[in-house]
Parts: sequence; C-alpha cells; structure tokens
Amino acid sequence: MRNPLILAVALSAAVLQPAQAEKLKVYILAGQSNMEGHAHIRTFKHVATDPESKSLADLMFDENGEPRSAERTWISYLGHKKTEKVIQEGKLTAGYGAPERGPKIGPEYSFGLALEKRMSNPILLIKTAWGGRSLNGNFRPPGAGPYKLNEWQIENARKNNKSVEELEAKINAKAGVEYRQMVAHVKDVLANIKRVYPDYDPKQGYEIAGFVWFQGWNDKVDKHTYAYRDQPGGYDVYSKLLTHFIKDVRKDFDAPKMPFVIGVMGVGGKIDMENGDSKAARNQRFREAMAAPAKLPEFQGNVHTVWTENYWDDKLSALEDKRWKVKEEIGNLNKNKNLSKEERKQMAAELQKNTYTPEEQELYNTAISNFEFHYLGSTKIVGNIGVAFADALVPEETK
Repeated sequence: MRNPLILAVALSAAVLQPAQAEKLKVYILAGQSNMEGHAHIRTFKHVATDPESKSLADLMFDENGEPRSAERTWISYLGHKKTEKVIQEGKLTAGYGAPERGPKIGPEYSFGLALEKRMSNPILLIKTAWGGRSLNGNFRPPGAGPYKLNEWQIENARKNNKSVEELEAKINAKAGVEYRQMVAHVKDVLANIKRVYPDYDPKQGYEIAGFVWFQGWNDKVDKHTYAYRDQPGGYDVYSKLLTHFIKDVRKDFDAPKMPFVIGVMGVGGKIDMENGDSKAARNQRFREAMAAPAKLPEFQGNVHTVWTENYWDDKLSALEDKRWKVKEEIGNLNKNKNLSKEERKQMAAELQKNTYTPEEQELYNTAISNFEFHYLGSTKIVGNIGVAFADALVPEETK
C-alpha cells in the first residue's frame, strides 16, 4: 500500500510543475503581388455589412466590430517598397499586406486567424513576397537548372542578330534571386525566433507545418518563356518548375513531407470554356498547369490546390467593368475634335455621374481598392482565399 504522505507530495509537485509549452507551428507563405496583398483595410466595411460574409466577419472582427489582433500568432514579412527592402514583424494584425499605399492585407490575415481558431499551438507565419516576380526567373528553384532559351527564343534572337549565349547569361544573372532571398529570410527568422515571438522557449521547439505558394501572373503573361502558350501543353514548363520548387523548398528547410498548398490563380473567376474564346482557353491551361504537380504520385496527400476562382465576386467585377467601359468612352470623347474642350469635359462628367446608382457607388467605394489582377483589392475575396488556404492545411473539423 502506498504511503499517503508520499502520494500527496508527488501530486503537489505535479501541480506545481509547469505544463510543457506546445510546439510552435511555422507556416511559410511566398509568391508575388497577390501574396503581398492589395486589399486596403477600407474594404473591411464591405465584409462587415455583407450578409454573404458573416463567417468571414465573425473571424476578422471582435465583439466591438474592430479588426482582431491575433493572440498566439506572430508574423515576419519580407517584402519591398519600390527598391527598398522592408521587413515587418510582430503579432499578426491587419496591415501586413503590400507596404505601399496601405495599410493593406493579404491572405496572411485571415489565414493566421483561422489557424489560431483551430489549434492551441502558438503560430509563426513567415511571408516573403514581391510584386512582378516569375517562377521561371526570379523564384527559379535550383533543381530546375539554368534558364535555357526555347526554340522560338533562339530563332527570334538570331533573327535580330543577338547572341543566344549573352541573352541566357543576362537572364541567369537574375534567375533565382528571390528564391535565395526567401530561403535566407526563413532560415534567419528560424534562427532568431525570439526576435519575432519574444516568449518563445527553445525547449518547446518548432515544426514547419506548411507552405503556401500564391503566384503566377508574370508567368501567365510571359509570351517568350511560354512561346507556345496558345497550344495544349504550352504551360507545361510551369508545372515542371513548380515541381522542382516544391522538392527544393522541402530540401532547403529539411522538411521532406512539408504540406504544400498551391494557390491556383483565379482572377476573373471561373472560366467559360463554351464560347471558344482563345484567351479564356489560355487562362484555363495556365490554371491547370499550376495545379498539375498536386496530381503527381509522389505528392499525393501532401500537396494541395486551392482554386481561388471559387472566391471571385462577380458583382464587384461587374462594377469594375463598368468603370473601365466609361473610361474608354471618355477616351473616345477626348479624341472627338468636333466637340469643344468644355463640351468634352461636361459630357465626361455626365458619363461618370451616371455610371453607378448611389447604392453601386457606395458598394464600389467600400468593397474595391485595386485592379482586377489584384483580386480587386477586395477584403471579401482575399479574406476568403486566406481561409481556404487554412482549410487546405488544417481543416475546420480538426479544431
């Protein structure tokens, strides 16, 4: 029979012994301008008032209607402001989007809040993103080898009396620069976690729990690297590059099974393939090329796709289309030499005045803050994409 006094002492010691802190979950986010994030915080108002956005509003706003700040999630964001390198670090809150003309958010905001809601661990987000960067060049992974001109590029160079070797050397001088900066920043943060998360205890340790890739625009519009993009398989090079990228980041971060999420570009929403439009077909081919690595046998179960087209807002897109149509009409007015300058000015003002109803103007002002290729700078769109990224890594039912 156990001595009651010894048992009581043991129990007291157990109560006094602090529980071991849970392991820090680290998530890496990388890409170009849409990972930077161009949803201005003035578009938060639309989320707060839109009945379709109740679940997103509940996630983003506290009981007083103010944007939430995370309790257990920290972030380190390496980006740029013009040519200047910018590093922002601290607890996750609104404002870690593109640093110019802000404050803005990217998918990191709702992504981090959603993860925090679903787990009890402390969380660290490490984001590296730069606008206007390609996978074939700037983020070129080491496993892809040097950039090589394709047949079309070689023929075009010779036609213009340019050296193939010099062109390749010029491209390769910049190839992989952002890839290396991304890896260096992640490793620097992981070596200095307390700089970002002051209460971190090395004894609790950390786990690289996921990587989110949100990029694509510059490759999609690159008619040189993807010279045959109007043909089936014209974007296959992107799929091969992304496959190398996934393998290389897993190797560089010593995380061989690190879950990886591909944010498939969805600007413009779902594509209508019934009308035979060649531009639509090209866009669809690119999206499929982005998603292709997730189908490889070696990536089954640990590489996921998020089709961001599912979070596009057609109503907001229609408002933006109206604005561009009026802009085009005003441009035509200004070319009309049969009208006086004053007449053109008055007609342009009338066109602008009649573009939107008062309700549409209010919606435009509170919901849209950027161009279509930046998902309209809409918090509703970008916020839902961030939640979808979280869903891919930590489904809500696991909370």
